[in-house]
Formats: sequence, structure tokens, C-alpha cells
Amino acid sequence: MSRVCELTGKGPMSGNNISHANNKTRRRFLPNLNDVTLISDVLGQSFKLRVSAAGLRTVDHRGGLDAFLMKAADGELSSNALKIKKAIIKAQAAA
Repeated sequence: MSRVCELTGKGPMSGNNISHANNKTRRRFLPNLNDVTLISDVLGQSFKLRVSAAGLRTVDHRGGLDAFLMKAADGELSSNALKIKKAIIKAQAAA
């Protein structure tokens, strides 16, 4: 399982550990990923996603999963999130 947020595309970053003696060794900064269940209001269905804590706050700020996906660029969404977005668009067009 890759360490990438399904909604924001946030992944591992690299940097240095710096010791007291100023020795530098490479390290990875991993995103804070959580398995969450988000509910779509339009579809009336819940979805399990692996989302970063920052991504979860953004979903809440934008007003839920549906509003977040409508504003999100397709390039940063996972294939699972893209399927949900297309289903929401299709449901809104039918209504």
C-alpha cells in the first residue's frame, strides 16, 4: 500500500536528520494517513479512503466529500476517488 493520500495526493518527502555534531543523514517525512469512512450526500453511500489528517480537515472545511471532490483537480485524486467523483457528477446531472 503506497503512502499517498487518496484525496490530496500528499506523499512522502525527504530531508535530513541533523545530529548535534551537525552530521547529516537522509530521512523520510511520511504523511499522517488514516483509514476513514466518508459519506457522500448526493449518492447516499459511504466510502472507505486512506486520507491524510490535513486532507481530512480540508474535506471538513469545504463542506463534505462531495464539495471537496467537485473542487479537486483530477490529477491529484486516486483512481478510487476519481470513480466517486464521476458517480457524483452523473448523479447530479440526473437530478
